[in-house]
Amino acid sequence: MVGTVLGRLRHASHQAYIVGGAVRDTLLGRPVTDWDVATSADTRTIRHLFRDKRCIVLKHHTVTVVGSEGSVEVTPFRGPERGLPADLSHRDFTLNAMAVDMKGEALIDPHGGCRDIRLRLIRAVHDPMARFQEDPVRLLRAVRLQAELEYAIESETLAAISVMAPWITSTATERIRDEILKMLVSQRPSQAFTTLHRTGLLAHLIPELLEGHLMRQNPYHRYTVFKHTLQTLDRVAPTLVLRTAALLHDIAKPRVRTKVDGIWRFHGHEAESAKMAETILNRLKWNKDLIRKVTHLIRHHLIGYAPSWSDAAVRRLIQRVGREDIPALLALRRADLATHVHEASALHQLNALERRVKAELGAASPTEVKDLCINGRTVMRAAGIPQGPQVGRMLRYLTEKVLENPALNTEQQLVDMVMRVKASAWGEENKS
Repeated sequence: MVGTVLGRLRHASHQAYIVGGAVRDTLLGRPVTDWDVATSADTRTIRHLFRDKRCIVLKHHTVTVVGSEGSVEVTPFRGPERGLPADLSHRDFTLNAMAVDMKGEALIDPHGGCRDIRLRLIRAVHDPMARFQEDPVRLLRAVRLQAELEYAIESETLAAISVMAPWITSTATERIRDEILKMLVSQRPSQAFTTLHRTGLLAHLIPELLEGHLMRQNPYHRYTVFKHTLQTLDRVAPTLVLRTAALLHDIAKPRVRTKVDGIWRFHGHEAESAKMAETILNRLKWNKDLIRKVTHLIRHHLIGYAPSWSDAAVRRLIQRVGREDIPALLALRRADLATHVHEASALHQLNALERRVKAELGAASPTEVKDLCINGRTVMRAAGIPQGPQVGRMLRYLTEKVLENPALNTEQQLVDMVMRVKASAWGEENKS
């Protein structure tokens, strides 16, 4: 697709170069996921040249050209001079301020991007204050690149980020969200959030996290609330659901902390953390389905398993959490416990629970109404009752019975239970 874009622009006598992250990632041997082209053509011309393609114009006069082979972002040269040198001088960081002339296959690197790649440095092009003023989202991009590439941020650039941190509030929430999402799935997200804290950016993004900074917990925990959160964050798989849940799973601890018999306690923090997480993620315009999954995990992350649990208790856990979400919950809890003082003992218990959960899932043990061998129609026919709330109550009653004893989940035995209870009498006894 990028070859087609370059070819059309040049055929129309316009300059065109591959620029930015695609050049950087190619030099690093990383897969290129985003193609950017800088050109002497203006936005109107670009749209005309690609009128047979779907074109989207969103920011900085950039035209996203969408074809069957993917998409390419095409942007007119930046800067008043409207040429490649000026364009590169207005890009964010030196490692993104390189271009490739595909015609001659020459690398154009006027600001030392290759040097900084060798040095593993993220350095602003020329004056960092000016670059961040041009687009404050670059403040977050520097931190995100640090986490993705595991590079250091050059000292003057880092100092400018701290000075300019309040400017991030002028950036569209969606752009802030997208940078945070990329940080979360990076190799070591704790590094990103540590830098966000040290530069003052975190106070403008998720200030609630700072409430746990330097806040001691109890003898069961090695770290403060904030450090525990970062340790947990690094220990879960890089999926958005797990990383977001890890980031916010203890967010309410500072607000519910009380001292009981000389020990700090956090009663009810899981429920309060789920509520706070929902508020924070809505503020950041997270995807609604993602918010639902994350808050569900947070609400249930304090499992409290003991070997004395019956098989029915394990099945009830699966019922509360859901078959689809129980593996993620166990993964979150594993990362959470890995930072505790009695880590080995706690993880031993969790391993035992995980084996029992897998056994129940493997046996397809019934845990929900839909797992019953009869449905509402069968209940209505056997009990002689019309469609209505009584049917639902009877199905839930049957589900509780088969949770205790899965062997009861046969059509004949369930019908026999319905007949014995007699829906009318059952309904009187179980009104709610």
